[in-house]
Amino acid sequence: MQSALARFLSEYGMILVLLLLCAFFSVVTTSDQSPTGGAAAREVVTAIQQHFGPNPRVLIVASDLPSDTTFVASVARDLAATGATILATIKGEPKAARAALQKIAADGGKLDAIACTQVTGAWLVFSDLKTDFPSLGEPRVLTPRSYRWPNFLKSANLLNIANQIAVIAIVAIGMTMVIITGGIDLSVGSLLALSAVLVAGLIRDFAGGVNASLGGMLLACLAAIILCGIVGAFSGFMVTQFAIPPFIVTLAMMLVGSGLAYILAQGQSIYQIPDSFVWLGRGADLFSLPNAVALMLLLYGLAHVLMSRMKLGRYLYAVGGNAEAARLSGVPVNRVLMFAYIASALLAGLGGVIMASQLKSGSATYGTMYELYVIAAVVVGGTSLRGGEGKMLGTLTGAFTIAVIQNGMNLTNVESYTQKVVLGAVILGAVLVDRLRHPR
Repeated sequence: MQSALARFLSEYGMILVLLLLCAFFSVVTTSDQSPTGGAAAREVVTAIQQHFGPNPRVLIVASDLPSDTTFVASVARDLAATGATILATIKGEPKAARAALQKIAADGGKLDAIACTQVTGAWLVFSDLKTDFPSLGEPRVLTPRSYRWPNFLKSANLLNIANQIAVIAIVAIGMTMVIITGGIDLSVGSLLALSAVLVAGLIRDFAGGVNASLGGMLLACLAAIILCGIVGAFSGFMVTQFAIPPFIVTLAMMLVGSGLAYILAQGQSIYQIPDSFVWLGRGADLFSLPNAVALMLLLYGLAHVLMSRMKLGRYLYAVGGNAEAARLSGVPVNRVLMFAYIASALLAGLGGVIMASQLKSGSATYGTMYELYVIAAVVVGGTSLRGGEGKMLGTLTGAFTIAVIQNGMNLTNVESYTQKVVLGAVILGAVLVDRLRHPR
C-alpha cells in the first residue's frame, strides 16, 4: 500500500500540488462579481419585464467602457422587441444622466425603470430620485445581480496565465532534454532575445517592414530560428568534441547571444513590422484558445511521444543515466547530445519569435532571466539535475505551477520583491525533494 502511494505521488505529486495551489488561490481571491456586457443586459431586461410588464418607459445608463457598449446595445434591442419605450440612452458620466433625467421631467414624461450596470447604478444621481425628480413618478434603478466567484478562476485570467507561460513552457521542452542528458543550457534567454531581434530586423530590412507579406514574415521567422539552432549546434560541438562542461559553454554563449542581440538592434527596439505579425502571439483561432498556447500544447504532445515512444527519447535517458554505459551499449552519445542542444536552441528561437509577435517588436532586453525561469519550470516539474530522469508532462506542470504562483500573488497584491523570495523558495524546495528522493 505504501509503495503504491509512493509511486502515485512520484508520478502525479506535482499535478496534485498544482491543483492545491489553484484551490488555494481560488479561495483567497473569491469576491463579489457582477456580469457585464450581454449577460448583464439579459438580467436587467428580464427584471424590467417581471416588474413592469411589456410596455415600460425606460432610461438606459452606462459608462463609456467597451463592455458597456455591448450592454447598451443589447438592452435597447431586447426591450424594443418587447414593446418598451426607450426614453433615452446615456453613455458617459453622471452629469449626462442628470441632464437626461431633467429633460424627461421638463417634457412632462414619466419613467418606470432605469437600466444600469453595476457601476452606473451606484451613481449618486440615482440615490434619491423621488425627491430630486418628483414629476418622473417612482422610477426603479435596476442593475444585474452580483454573485461571488474567484477572480483566479475567471476565464480571462486562466487564459492570461496560459498565454504568459507559453514562451517559457516552449523553451522548457528543449531544456528538459538537455537536463535529462545531464547537461544545462544557460543561453536560452539570450537566444530568445537574439531571435526576437533577428526576426524583427529581417522583416524590417528585407521583407518590407510594415508592408511585409506573409511569405516574407515566415521566411524571417524560419531564418531567426535556424540561426539560433546554429548557435546551439556550436554549444553541442564544444561539449561533445572538447569535453568542455555544458555550464561553461552555455554561459559563454549566453554572453555572446546577448551581445549579438544588442549589436544587431543597436540598443533600440525594432518595431517596424506589420500588424498581422501579432497573429501567432495574440491571435486565438481554435476554441478561443490563444495561438501561442495551442502551439505550446502541440509541441508538448510531440515531445511526449518523442520521449516515451521513440528510440531517440530512450537514448536521451540513457545518456543522462550513464553516458559511458550508453556508449558501450551502442548509443551514439555525441549525436544525442548534439540533438539536445540544437533542439534547446531551436525552441529558444521559436520562443523569441512568439515573444516578438506578442509584443509586436524585437528588443535585446527580451528574455532577461528567462533561463532561470525555464530551469525552474523543469526542476519544479520533477526533472533531476543529475540527469536520466524527467518527463515532459512534469515540465508543463512545473511551468504552470510557477505561473499560478506568480499570478496568484499578483491577484493577492503581494509585492514583487516578496514574489522573488517565494519563487526562490519553491525552486529550492523542488531540488531538496529531488535530493531526498535520491540521497546517493
